[in-house]
Amino acid sequence: MVAHLGVISFSSSCHLFHSLPQLSLRLHKPIVMATVSTDPVREWILTEGKATQITGISPVGGGCINLASRYNTDAGSFFVKTNRSIGPEMFEGEALGLSAMYETNSIRVPRPYKVGALPTGGSYIIMEFIEFGSSRGDQAVLGRKLAEMHKAAKSEKGFGFHVNNTIGSTPQINTWTSDWVEFYAEHRLTFQLELAQQQFGDSAIYKKGQRLVKNLGALFEDVTIEPCLLHGDLWSGNISSDKNGEPVILDPACYYGHNEAEFGMSWCAGFGGSFYNAYFEVMPKQPGFEKRRDVYLLYHYLNHYNLFGSGYRSSAMSIIDDYLRVLKA
Repeated sequence: MVAHLGVISFSSSCHLFHSLPQLSLRLHKPIVMATVSTDPVREWILTEGKATQITGISPVGGGCINLASRYNTDAGSFFVKTNRSIGPEMFEGEALGLSAMYETNSIRVPRPYKVGALPTGGSYIIMEFIEFGSSRGDQAVLGRKLAEMHKAAKSEKGFGFHVNNTIGSTPQINTWTSDWVEFYAEHRLTFQLELAQQQFGDSAIYKKGQRLVKNLGALFEDVTIEPCLLHGDLWSGNISSDKNGEPVILDPACYYGHNEAEFGMSWCAGFGGSFYNAYFEVMPKQPGFEKRRDVYLLYHYLNHYNLFGSGYRSSAMSIIDDYLRVLKA
């Protein structure tokens, strides 16, 4: 994935994209399904987008899954992603995740405007175009803003999200669950382990992984866990800054979960000491953080194994073996 001047066009790990079906969220501009027209993107920009003319359309480098374009108009620029084969539910999910984060008024995210179907098949999303700065911004500011988002958005329904979505192109199940350990064991680790067994016939990693899953609770003793809104796929390709140096995060795989799970992509995110120091000033570190850290990395290593093959298997198996030894499982 290549970060561009607006938003990254696909995401996850060190690659990919995301999604979700429908949900009603309060937005300043509601996301509504478009009626199919000859060119629904142009139609929206010239009506609800309040532009009177489109002065230029330029491709934005990035993903292999979606096409990304910048639409320049007399009302400003818009960022548009299209997919010729996948229906609107994928972009609906992306919009809902962005909307949920946007509503926290904490860290900057691209504001989604419209999701719809293309008349020739496929779908599109129109969102705010953010002009990126020359760097990823200040790590301390990123840590503080991310913690503010986690602190601002809580869920009374438990752990999960209003819809299922994807992590990369892998389904991510977000069924509401009252217990975090149960949610993470079933809908994150077990789901990935079963996928590895189905795709690669890898019964070894499945059996060992299930032993860890059954003993997961020991890592969460004396920990208070609140369901915080997570970006869900926070790696370097999904982190940037605007022209003023303020951090921007994009391409989410949102759900409500344990705040520590946000660091599951840290092996691919480049978080430094200043990031963690600033984060924990807002969201204090819980006992046992260090011993739980790798269990959150495991989910993403397993996902990479399932998406990209055996190059990630050893990292996942090493984490499982280490925990089985420590937990005497």
